[in-house]
Amino acid sequence: MKILIKNGRLIDPAVQTDRIADLHIADGRIIAQDQAPDGFSPDQVLDASGLHVIPGLIDLSARLREPGQEYKGTIASETRAAAAAGITTLCMPPDTDPIIDTPAVAEQIIRQAHDAGFARVIPLGALTLGLAGEQLAEMALLRDQGQCGAISNACQPINSAHVMRSAMEYAASCRMTVFLHADVPDLSHRGVVHEGVVSTRLGLRGIPEAAETVSVARELMLIEQTGVRAHFCHLSSAHSVRLIARAIADGLPISMGVTAHHLHLTEMDIGFFDSQCHILPPLRTQRDRDGLRQGLANGEIAIISSDHQPHDADAKLAPFGETEPGISGLETLLPLSLRMVDDGLLSLPALLAKLTCEPARILGRSDIGSLQPGSRADICLYDPEQPWTVDPSRFVSQGHNTPFAGWELKGRVTHTLLDGRQVFGPQP
Repeated sequence: MKILIKNGRLIDPAVQTDRIADLHIADGRIIAQDQAPDGFSPDQVLDASGLHVIPGLIDLSARLREPGQEYKGTIASETRAAAAAGITTLCMPPDTDPIIDTPAVAEQIIRQAHDAGFARVIPLGALTLGLAGEQLAEMALLRDQGQCGAISNACQPINSAHVMRSAMEYAASCRMTVFLHADVPDLSHRGVVHEGVVSTRLGLRGIPEAAETVSVARELMLIEQTGVRAHFCHLSSAHSVRLIARAIADGLPISMGVTAHHLHLTEMDIGFFDSQCHILPPLRTQRDRDGLRQGLANGEIAIISSDHQPHDADAKLAPFGETEPGISGLETLLPLSLRMVDDGLLSLPALLAKLTCEPARILGRSDIGSLQPGSRADICLYDPEQPWTVDPSRFVSQGHNTPFAGWELKGRVTHTLLDGRQVFGPQP
């Protein structure tokens, strides 16, 4: 299949390209920009006049609910939602049922995603067997046979510093990046909101900032000792960002990310027990939100993810403390991120880098996250000026749980290509 995308504003943050150009695609790869290769005759022409043409988005944290919770979502339903959102690659945490601690589970997920055909799914292998924090998983097998792109214990704690150190040493020997969720259970203690004025006013169990920062401090010391590459996922406090930024400046091989919703919401958005704002890590203060935004603007925070967690309707209908945490975030990832440009925090190419080439770099993938010739033809076309109102009932995702219902956003995906195949948009 040969495709010509013409007259679009081509933005490739990987090489700092931003210009009007044509893109030529054949055999699932980008083969040229501007001038067509000799003998190139497209089977399909996409007129991208007025549209932005960018690499397909890469989301480093998205729960697809299958296997184990298919009533909340399936690999097919959620990758279809990803395609509608311009996302072509998703990393799937290992807390499925069964857990991704054997190559067979990872292979099954990859096969089902391939069969669905909407997006590429990269499983994250488990750091410890059963995510129990006791025995190390077979990381080398998960990498070689399960094709796992990184290692994680999802949101399950590893309380033993000895086990965490051993896990980091093993991951370093396998040259695998460890994805870390910063939390000290003894401090978070089954809390549901940030510990502060809102938790006190509503009478809800709070999670102190220290639950995150104490964990960050421990992991930084162990990373320094073991030399493992590590990525801190979905941080929520400004103090954590400062700690990690200092370690990055000292030369530690680490990166950090934030969710799109933590860049916009604070504990005040919980209002009077709005369960759509039940999120872990919790929404924190305006000072924390501003600190996350500043870390994004100055380049300390490398990536933005959706931390997609689709739920059935009943999961959000109980009293706040008994509801399940999480947001269906795939379809708002791009437009919420683009608001950072409208707010003057950073340029459009710099913002798009945090959704494309930077996640690719963390995964060690040079074949995605770019529009350069030779790269996989994973491409997103979107209309930067089209306004739309968030209506959860119209989500492609099986999960309609979002605190952004009624928000007016700009930036609507019109076409998505995966390996040179159109997986979203009007068919020719």
